[in-house]
Amino acid sequence: MDKKGLVMALVGGLVGSLVVGTLVVVGIASTQSSHEVVALRQEVEELKAGLAAFGPQDGHGHGRPNVLTTFNTDVNSPQVSAEAFVDPLASVIGDVILGHEVYVAPFASIRGDEGQPIALGDETNVQDGVVIHALETIDGGVPVPNRTFEVNGRDYAVYIGRKVSLAHQSQVHGPARIDDNVFIGMQALVFKSAVGAGAVVEPGAKLIGVSVAAGHYVPAGSVITDQAVADKLPLITPDYPFRTLNDAVVHVNSSFAKGYAAQAESVLVARSKEGAGEAEPAKEEKVAVAEKKKPEAKGEH
Repeated sequence: MDKKGLVMALVGGLVGSLVVGTLVVVGIASTQSSHEVVALRQEVEELKAGLAAFGPQDGHGHGRPNVLTTFNTDVNSPQVSAEAFVDPLASVIGDVILGHEVYVAPFASIRGDEGQPIALGDETNVQDGVVIHALETIDGGVPVPNRTFEVNGRDYAVYIGRKVSLAHQSQVHGPARIDDNVFIGMQALVFKSAVGAGAVVEPGAKLIGVSVAAGHYVPAGSVITDQAVADKLPLITPDYPFRTLNDAVVHVNSSFAKGYAAQAESVLVARSKEGAGEAEPAKEEKVAVAEKKKPEAKGEH
């Protein structure tokens, strides 16, 4: 073999080795990637199974009782209207009362395990990420002064009336009182404060230790800690741009409460039928159906 032929043979062998080596590496990587995908899928399925075991099986959250503490000597479970809907990813704990068509969205938290009770009236909505909580109302079996608001002869750590909208990530921390038809904007805070009927607290506003008169609004981003300033808040007029905003928000979320509650009920009915053997055909029937669907065997070639 001449020199040229020898060089070509060596180069060909080297290229062939590189190609084979590359294919082997790619094959190993592909196998590893495949194993990783399978392992990841298994982890996802395990997480889903864990969530299913932890959460309610009918797609409807029901809350859970509080625990005994030095500042809370009673165990109470949430009182949730049959016409309300609590998302399974929301948290409702302790002495909480939810009226008809109340909607509690995913990741909202209503904790009646410290200050008690917390009450929400009919058609009120608690949107994603909202926190409702309160300072303790009992200490050593004795009521703590100035930690509640009296409404219709009863004391509440947090009282929220009918058709109130608590928009995304807002906070109501008791002692607090919010009367009917109020809109609390995104990321707003109401703490140790009262808000009169028909008021609007615009997004990002903070109320601490004040009372807002009915029919007034709190401008976005403002921080109100002085009652003299609160008394001068602007009145809602016919040309106020958010005058009817709450009506639309309440309509949407009341529809959610009814729709998701109906969906959860249908899931529960379907599962009860499944448990009674009505949802799926028996195993033998499935096999028979599968046999019928098999293609006919063709003659041998």
